[in-house]
Amino acid sequence: MSAYKKSKMLTPDQISELHRLHWVEKWSLRKIARHLHIGRRTLAKYLNAPASKPARRERSHKIEPWKAAITELLEKDPEASAPVIAQHLKPLGYDGGLTIIKDYLRTLRKNSIARRAYVRVEPAAGERFDVDWGHFGALVYNGATRKLYAFCLVEAHSRKMYLEFTHSQTFETFARCHLHAFQFFGGVSREIWFDNLATAVAEHDGNLVRFNPRFLSFARECGFIPRACHVRAPWEKALNSYCTS
Repeated sequence: MSAYKKSKMLTPDQISELHRLHWVEKWSLRKIARHLHIGRRTLAKYLNAPASKPARRERSHKIEPWKAAITELLEKDPEASAPVIAQHLKPLGYDGGLTIIKDYLRTLRKNSIARRAYVRVEPAAGERFDVDWGHFGALVYNGATRKLYAFCLVEAHSRKMYLEFTHSQTFETFARCHLHAFQFFGGVSREIWFDNLATAVAEHDGNLVRFNPRFLSFARECGFIPRACHVRAPWEKALNSYCTS
């Protein structure tokens, strides 16, 4: 019994478990004392005046020696997750948990977003078109349902838009819509930017872009340079500027 009566400091996890067992599970102090091997007087003390959680600076102090290594990893892969970073740090001697890394990454990324400035896209006249697909539900013809899409091309300087509704997103439809848009504008821009459309972009890995070979042939025939916007980079899109202006 002396072991139960011995007063000691409880960890935050123990305090949380104590409150759960007492207030949620409705266990008696005697039962909790036997279960946790902690004296009833100690348990009563923490029920009446639970200890505060450890200060966050403890975590902050623990992550401090690894900030430079984390920064280096994020330079290589800005989207690296906490488990991936922990996997790289452990061979170097890191013995902390994932929560510390998650908290630090959350702070870094929040500050990065807050500091980021967005510049309105303002190309010269005839320099750039932006292309994307829109989805508008479906239409029913004689009981048959067909999806409805909209091909959208914006002249990035004037923000003038060409819109064409279709029931298909095949390459043939995609190319035909381009030709109709070129006829509408009376010419082709020097560059056309795409928001990673599968019809145009075959692969996008960081700054490496591989276009669909068939689409590249179409671009060469029409005389424009295809460009692909980066993933999660709305400031690169004239279409986005048009919709928010």
